[in-house]
Amino acid sequence: MIHTVINKSVSYSKTYITELMLPSYANVEGRIPSGILLGIMDKAAFTCASRHTGFYCVTASIDYLEFLTAVDAGEIVHVIAAINYVGNTSLVVGMRVESENIRSRVSKHICTSYFSMVAKDERGKTQQVPGLILETSEEVRRFMEAMIRKQSNLKSKIAFEQKINELDIYQNLDQLKKERCEVALDLMK
Repeated sequence: MIHTVINKSVSYSKTYITELMLPSYANVEGRIPSGILLGIMDKAAFTCASRHTGFYCVTASIDYLEFLTAVDAGEIVHVIAAINYVGNTSLVVGMRVESENIRSRVSKHICTSYFSMVAKDERGKTQQVPGLILETSEEVRRFMEAMIRKQSNLKSKIAFEQKINELDIYQNLDQLKKERCEVALDLMK
């Protein structure tokens, strides 16, 4: 099947998911575990990316995820997902997660995150994704921020791998004295 690639706007695939956090989701403290929230976010990223591309998309990575506050059972969670960046076969879905207390109507910002998604055909082969039509200055800013994030992550990954390759546990044992660990073997043999 020939798949025609036509550029699409951010608004074309923008996705909203709203879900009540049931008591059955909660831990013993009545809080919603992060895995439940990640599952909802993954559904939003999949839906957004797949609508944009016309293919099923898989999550390749999650860039920076910090939960700012807890979500309680009984609150409503809102996930807003939008395409921030497109490459050749991948795209970045930016997400904002908020929770709302039903009784007080108070909303809380839970997290913002970026999921990298890859488009796959029926045989599992990666596919070219449509370009992105940027219609607002906010969309242009988000696209440019994603470009910077991508470059920064690559530099960070290279620097990390270099440090790992240069690691010598025998020469760096003194670094562990500042940490909350105890070396229970003789490494000086």
